[in-house]
Amino acid sequence: MDEKTAETEEKPSKNEKKASFVSDVLTLAGGTTFAQILTILAAPVLTRLYGPEDFGVWALYISITSILSVISCLRYEYSIMLPESDEEAVNLLGLSILAVLAVTGLTVPFVWYFKAPIVDLLNAPQIGNYLWLVPPFVFVNGVFLALNHWNSRTKLFKRLSFSRVSSSVSTTATQITLGLAEHPPTAAGLIGGSLAGQSVATFVLGGQIWRDDRKLITKSMSWKKIYEGSVRHRNLPLIDSWSALMNSISWQLPAFILSAFFAPAVVGFYSLGFRLLQLPMSFIGGSISQVFYQRASRAVSEGTLNILVENVFRMLVLIGMFPILILTIIGGDVFTVIFGRAWTEAGVYAQILSLWAFIWFISSPLSTIYLVVEEHHFGFNYNFFNLTTRFLSLTIGGLLGSARIALMLFSISGIVVYGYLCLKMMYYSGVKNSKALKIVFSNFVLFIPAGAVITALKTAGVNQALLVVISGLIICIYYLYILKTDKQIKEIIYEFKSPGKT
Repeated sequence: MDEKTAETEEKPSKNEKKASFVSDVLTLAGGTTFAQILTILAAPVLTRLYGPEDFGVWALYISITSILSVISCLRYEYSIMLPESDEEAVNLLGLSILAVLAVTGLTVPFVWYFKAPIVDLLNAPQIGNYLWLVPPFVFVNGVFLALNHWNSRTKLFKRLSFSRVSSSVSTTATQITLGLAEHPPTAAGLIGGSLAGQSVATFVLGGQIWRDDRKLITKSMSWKKIYEGSVRHRNLPLIDSWSALMNSISWQLPAFILSAFFAPAVVGFYSLGFRLLQLPMSFIGGSISQVFYQRASRAVSEGTLNILVENVFRMLVLIGMFPILILTIIGGDVFTVIFGRAWTEAGVYAQILSLWAFIWFISSPLSTIYLVVEEHHFGFNYNFFNLTTRFLSLTIGGLLGSARIALMLFSISGIVVYGYLCLKMMYYSGVKNSKALKIVFSNFVLFIPAGAVITALKTAGVNQALLVVISGLIICIYYLYILKTDKQIKEIIYEFKSPGKT
């Protein structure tokens, strides 16, 4: 066998790469599907056990822990994917976990000394009872982030899929059990369930990694290499951590500002509306994002980043646009039918936020491109702009005394900012903006007939339950249609079934 032939055989074909990408996404999506279905099925039960105020306090707790968790590894977790050698990556995993220990240690005095100001600022006395649970959540979530990126490097996505299922089951079971046990139920059940679920996910994933990679970890880890890694990737904590912190704060701003201006129940409505709006969007988007960063890191060196990005973008638009536009029309009806009239306002909030959620859905998986091409300063500048516009839009709505206006302004600013992010990521990856806009427009045209039918039925005063059922059937018909007619989807399915063919 000559050198050229050997080289050809060693390199996977284009079809094999695409099939591998789809296989990894579907592996993650399989576990995510079960987890999301369980969460959605549990939601009507939880809304009947806990009130809007309880959901509001829970949302505030998750907001606080999310902000701290995103910098718990000081962003060193993103360096795990970059080295060629696994030995170097192992030390970056160790560096990430050491960062988690340091950040968690700092949260203890922070929560202790600033408990009263936090309660006063958020206008929510109930949250003070649960601030002591912030450090343990930051710890388990931070360790999970580090393990998650190591798992992505090894491409053993079944482990992550199993941990997600375990997390969902334990979270839901704990929240329902505590809700039934308490008289009356309080936010403690929702918060306790979240902490239990994240702890189980971390333990399960960590146990599998230790079982499979223990020899490599113990053999390769050294203090010297950990230090060298911290210096080599110092831009992550020095620059990107601030960018990530601003991004996280901007995500949690609605809960904080709504709590400061309005009653906790308003935060509860927003929390449920946004949570259930985000669930189906993150079902596929989160799985694609997890695999995309790993593939994009390799595609840069192979010169195929533009092809990867264009294909992923089209897939995201094809999956997300149709259902989200339908929710924009009937969001209030959906929440009334499923959760009862007490939660109709949450459905209205979901309608207001839906178009922004779609733009977020198609841009979020691609947002790691700036890390892959090492444009760290872009992330900082973008997130500063995002945080500023969100703060202004929500504060203006709060001063006007209307939560709906606050969320409308928030949604509009999000559409503009995330639209810019998406186009900028296209630019970095070499995809023309005209191609991206053409993909969006062609899929919007496909929605118009269905949108007209649903709008007509709603205007005619059709029964809410019947309207929701008809809309669900239309969405199912749409997905069956694209499965049968879309060439890219059919090609992906064929290659997934036959990965060995070229």
